[in-house]
Parts: sequence; structure tokens; C-alpha cells
Amino acid sequence: MSATLLGVIGIAVFLILIFMGMNIGLALLLVGAAGYAMIVNPAAAIGLLRKVPATQAGTYTFIVIVLFIMMGNFAYQAGLSSALYKAANKWLSRLPGNLACGTIAASAGFGAICGSCAATCATMGAIALPEMRKYKYADMLSTGTVAMGGTLGILIPPSTPMIIYCIMAETSIGKMFAAGVLPGVVLAALCVITVVIMVKLKPSMAPPPSKCAWRERFASLKGLAGVVVLFGAVLGGMFSGFFSVNQSAAVGAFLAIVLTAINGKLNWKSFTEAMRNTVTTFSMTFLILIGASVFCNFLAITKIPFKLADLIASMHVSFGVVLIMMTLVYIVLGMLMDELPMIILTVPIFLPIVQNYGVDPIWFGIYVILVMELGAIAPPVGLNCFIIHGIAKDIPMGVIYRGALPFVATILAGVALIYFFPQIVLILPGMMGG
Repeated sequence: MSATLLGVIGIAVFLILIFMGMNIGLALLLVGAAGYAMIVNPAAAIGLLRKVPATQAGTYTFIVIVLFIMMGNFAYQAGLSSALYKAANKWLSRLPGNLACGTIAASAGFGAICGSCAATCATMGAIALPEMRKYKYADMLSTGTVAMGGTLGILIPPSTPMIIYCIMAETSIGKMFAAGVLPGVVLAALCVITVVIMVKLKPSMAPPPSKCAWRERFASLKGLAGVVVLFGAVLGGMFSGFFSVNQSAAVGAFLAIVLTAINGKLNWKSFTEAMRNTVTTFSMTFLILIGASVFCNFLAITKIPFKLADLIASMHVSFGVVLIMMTLVYIVLGMLMDELPMIILTVPIFLPIVQNYGVDPIWFGIYVILVMELGAIAPPVGLNCFIIHGIAKDIPMGVIYRGALPFVATILAGVALIYFFPQIVLILPGMMGG
């Protein structure tokens, strides 16, 4: 049996295992090690299993993941998400569907201090859904808005999927973070426009907008002082070159703890809860990283990525056609799995293809994050939709899916924008220099 055929079988087995509910990291580890043993020999596979965990544990770059996860957990304990939601609603009060628009803006802000799609969705869902239901917003609009808002958590830096992509693509985490800022702002604006259009087309989905005095708007900004300090210190220090990425993550984690204390929320219960969530999330992520490393070694010796790149190059099609083909693949995969296995499965295969077209890996990383957002809201999986159903159990899944579907077009519009105007992605990383 050829190595290429074994590689295809390995990918199929991996997909079957995760559909059956097996832990993603363990599935990657099992398939990668078994495939490596079959192509090389069992002794080499055992050596790989012995080497990879030790190498990964000693990788200095990985500390950035745990520190940013810690920062997000303490930012939540400090109550920064509630302050963001209140301020966003005040400033967008005159727009149709103002609470839904405020949810999008608040989700974007919380994404800047969280970095997780699921955490942003769960946090903003717990805050925003009761408010929108109180003011008689249609369940379809409220749930769809929260589901879409949660996806902004992985596009606006810091972002755990971005870090994992950079590790796999061997590119700069700092430049990747810079690249995500403008696309994140643009996508958030597109989402607000989508909400306004939905309400204009069907006014019964939301009550008439309220009018908020300018004094109230400016007063709401007081609650954002902590967010500004945290965001400014982390991203400002990183982009200016004053801090390295790891140092920025450490400063952010420390400041989040300080802000929790200043807001009177730091006690033994909140501290242990934040630390427990940090350890749990990072442990899951670290197991996936170990499994991904073994799986990527297996894919490398099958030569599937390079053969696929050569095949597409021989077709003599434009990059636009290739991008459409990859987008269709991501849409299908996004219906079946969440973002981390999508990165691990597709980046080693697709990155050599786009590099043949001279595409910047930073640009491709933002594209990958954008199309992964589709998977977070699209049926039949749509992780964010399941999270919302867990918060509002009386709302049927069908209603949640229908509310999220208009935002699929919004994300595709974002992909089209960065394709036709790549400087949206590349201008800030270019300003960072070497």
C-alpha cells in the first residue's frame, strides 16, 4: 500500500473517530502514530511518541497560549464584559435593533481580551440574551446575533486559533495579531449593518430604537477604563516592539488579575475558578498540539500536501478559483467539526498550495480564521448555536440556526473584501517591520 493511500485512509479514520466523539487530541495521536508505524516502522513511531511531548512541553512559544487564556478568564471575573455591553448599547442606541448591534460591538470588544470563540459566545450570551428577550426581540435575531458575535473572539487578537496557526505555519504571532485588527473591525461593522438590514426588512423583530442622551453615553465610558488599559498594554506594547508576544501575554494576565482586585471581584472563589478554567482549557489545547505534531509528521511522510499542491499547480487555474475550492472545503468541514481540528487538518495541506501562488502566510491565516467562523454558526454542528441553546433551552435549535444563517453571507462578504483588498490584512503587519 502506498504512503499516499495510507495518508488518505488516515485522514478518513481521524474524521470518523472525532464524529464518534473521541477526544480530538487522542484521535490525532492515535492515527498519526499508527500511520507513522505502518509507513516507517513501529520503533520509529515509539520514538516519535517519546520525543514530541517533551519537545512541545519545552517550547517557549506555547506559554503565550496559557497566559492569554488566563487573561481572558480574569477579565471575565473582573466584570469587563458587562461594562462593554452597557457602553456598546448606549453608543448604538439610535440604530434599529440597537441591543443586537450593541451585542456585536461588545462581543468584538470582549474578543480583544478573551481570544476564544466559545468563551465570547457563552459570556455575551449570558449577558445579552436576557436583555433582548426582556425588550421583546425576536428569538431568531437575538440568538443569531450572539452566535455571530461569539465568532469575533477568534478574529480579533489575541486569539488562540491564531497562535496555533502561527505555530503550524511557522510565522510571526505578533504580525498575525496585527493582521487581525482591521478585518475584525470590518467584520464587526458588517455584522451591525446586517442587523440593521434585518430589522429594516422586518421591523417586528425588534422594538423601535431608544434615544440615549450624550451625557449617558460618555458616562458609560468610565466602565471601559479597564478594557482600554488591558487592550492598550497588551497590543500596544506588542505592536510597538516594547514587549515580545510572550511578555505582552504575561503583562495582560497580571493586569487582568489587578483589575479584578480593583473592581472588588478578587476572592478565593473567583481566583480558583479562573485558574481552574485556565488549566482545563490549556490542558485540552496542549493535548491537541501534541496530537497535531504527531499527525503532521505522519502527513509529511505521506507527501499528500506536496502532491496536492503539484496537482493544483498543473491545473493552471487562478488563485481565485483555488480560494473558492478551499472555501467550499472549509464550509463542509465547518459543518462537522470546530476550529482547532480544522486548522490542524487543513493547514499542512493547503499552506503549500497557497505558497505556490506567492500568497503571504499571514494573509492566508486571516482567511482561515474567517472561514472557520462559518463553522461556528453553520448547521448541523455550529458550536456557538449549541452554546446558545444551552443558555436558552426553550429556544429550538431550528430558530437559532435560522437566526445565524444571514451572518453566513456577512462572513463571505468579509472573505471577498480581504481577497479584493488584501491591504486590509497586510497594512498593520507591514508597519511592524522585521
